[in-house]
Amino acid sequence: MEGNDKLHNIRHSLAHLLAIAVLEKDPDVKLGIGPVIDNGFYYDFEFSNGYVPTPEDLKSFQKSMKKLVGKGLPFEKQEVSVEEAKKMFSSQKYKTELINEFTNEGKDLTLYKTGDFTDLCKGGHVESTKEIDPDGFMISHTAGAYWRGDEKNTMLTRIYGLAFENGDELKAYINQQEEAKKRDHRKLGKELDLFTFSDLVGPGLPLWTPKGTIVRELLDDYIWELRQKYGYQKVTIPHITKKDLYEKSGHWKKFADELFKIETREGHLYAVKPMSCPHHTQIFDRKPHSYKEMPERYAETTMVYRDEQSGELSGLSRVLCITQDDAHVFCRENQVEQEIFAIWDIIDVFYKTFGFSDIKIRFSSHDPNSFEKYLGSKEVWEKAENAILSLLKKRGIEYIDGKGEAAMYGPKIDFIGKDSLGRMLQVATIQLDFNLPENFDLNCTNEKGEKERVVMIHCAIMGSLERFTATLIEHTAGNFPLWLSPVQVKVLPVSKKHADYAKKIYDALSQAQIRTELDDSDESLGKRIRISKIEKNPYTLIIGEKEIESGTITAERRDGLHLDNLSIDDFIETAKREIEEKKGW
Repeated sequence: MEGNDKLHNIRHSLAHLLAIAVLEKDPDVKLGIGPVIDNGFYYDFEFSNGYVPTPEDLKSFQKSMKKLVGKGLPFEKQEVSVEEAKKMFSSQKYKTELINEFTNEGKDLTLYKTGDFTDLCKGGHVESTKEIDPDGFMISHTAGAYWRGDEKNTMLTRIYGLAFENGDELKAYINQQEEAKKRDHRKLGKELDLFTFSDLVGPGLPLWTPKGTIVRELLDDYIWELRQKYGYQKVTIPHITKKDLYEKSGHWKKFADELFKIETREGHLYAVKPMSCPHHTQIFDRKPHSYKEMPERYAETTMVYRDEQSGELSGLSRVLCITQDDAHVFCRENQVEQEIFAIWDIIDVFYKTFGFSDIKIRFSSHDPNSFEKYLGSKEVWEKAENAILSLLKKRGIEYIDGKGEAAMYGPKIDFIGKDSLGRMLQVATIQLDFNLPENFDLNCTNEKGEKERVVMIHCAIMGSLERFTATLIEHTAGNFPLWLSPVQVKVLPVSKKHADYAKKIYDALSQAQIRTELDDSDESLGKRIRISKIEKNPYTLIIGEKEIESGTITAERRDGLHLDNLSIDDFIETAKREIEEKKGW
């Protein structure tokens, strides 16, 4: 949707048409807000007498909207005074609340009139509903939503709609969503026995099985392999800290609501760490540093914890415990370019390994209208943002404008990758930070023997190991490349009389450090083959009379390719080469 004003205006206009359709059903309904979202729009309503719309109601709303589209209704903008706006929306309490809020913020009030309906709205819209393809949208579902996202407020009914420029794009999106359901990491994670959740442990706290732990550790090892080439060193920090650390960093003031807090029996207040950067500053600050030692590069994969609302938790994509492959570079200003470009190269190699195409860059800057959300001064932010812009220009990169998406301590370079379903997902991030070194008074001694303020670069390749694993499961449909698969080879004897030779093959593969399972159970061969396919094992070896007589193996790859009459040594050589090269199929 980035940069597509036409689609944005179509979606925004359809939100107004939905409000018209709902008002026809319930003239006393209270209207909330109706914004555009990535795949369409929604509108929040408080129906009279606690009514909840049925699936038939949704079909009726959609039908009414299509009739309105056919009428070619114009969208007419009006500028009004506060008094006029309050008079027009005197029966709409949520609109009145918004009018008061906008007035206090000094914002102009604008309305858009469509037929007999007028809504408080800043735009934009289509000029006429003739610009909307009636086959390009549908009402999809409802959900509960607290007014303004605050659970202390009234629960409203949120009605969602899908919307695209034409019917073909809508169909393509629906097909994509159907495929996404098949690939849902929560479904495949259970089928592949990678992770589980327990009511006793709690929501948002995944438990990783032996197979899932293999995947986690292999991903982390790969990140470390790439980082090690660039001079990173591993560090380790505790999971809790005194309140003082986060007060000094600024996180307590800006981030306190999302912190898990612990009070000791002596009454001391501790926080469970939500990020590792403040701890890493203390490792750097343990001793004086000469310019000759710079940069210092610390890397650590560690769990951090954030008090997310239970309704926001979703599989591995949104959890309470986040495993970050976190790294922090402490460097001089004249080293920023080489360090950021080195991280960029690591990111490129890592994501190409998994076949993520069309990586785009978002420059995430601060929102000047909400500067209170950030640490530091406007001058420091201008300096940091200009530094990143200079790097993007030098790299020859066209970037997406991410105004307002910066971290609280500095601007970011966010990497947006396209997965195999065509979805654009944020993957890695590089953040440039002049503020934490200032807060913690971090310095090195320069060539003149003077103190020089250092700069901090935050970088995460996977970001969240949980979220990346969810993304990877759905990107590959659970078909992990050979090097990453928890079980690389499944050995199946045709019958009991072939079990001894199958065990010999299993032992040879295991000794060669190839992760292998032997299934010599009493189930039929057909069922055992089906199980192996459900498990998405890269190779399945069928051991029967022919293989015993010839002293060979027959290997079927997951993609259907057969490798026949191979010696076990040749197969091991083939598999180990694929593993070493991190090939995908």
